Amino acid sequence: MRRWTDGGQAAPLGAMVLGMAAVLGWALAGVASDAVDAARARTAADAAALAGVTGGRAAAEQLAASNGGSVVSWTERAGTGGIRELVVSVRVGDATAQAAATGE
Repeated sequence: MRRWTDGGQAAPLGAMVLGMAAVLGWALAGVASDAVDAARARTAADAAALAGVTGGRAAAEQLAASNGGSVVSWTERAGTGGIRELVVSVRVGDATAQAAATGE
């Protein structure tokens, strides 16, 4: 009669743990990439809105591009007392951010 032991069980268990770690790492890399794109989009939108108030749309587009993004929306309104209100949306990767600025 053959006796069964637990010998050799570490290899399949180790392979399973490594596989789970690889899947978890892959998922976290995607989340981290999205977070980086969102942060870059916010920075680019803020910079583009400020540049747009003082230098117009061309300046906003140039600054958004230098931050790795592109202007996807531009809304400019005349506020009270000669103040301009500007709202800009910028896309970086899969993330889009919106920023507003006011100026004369």
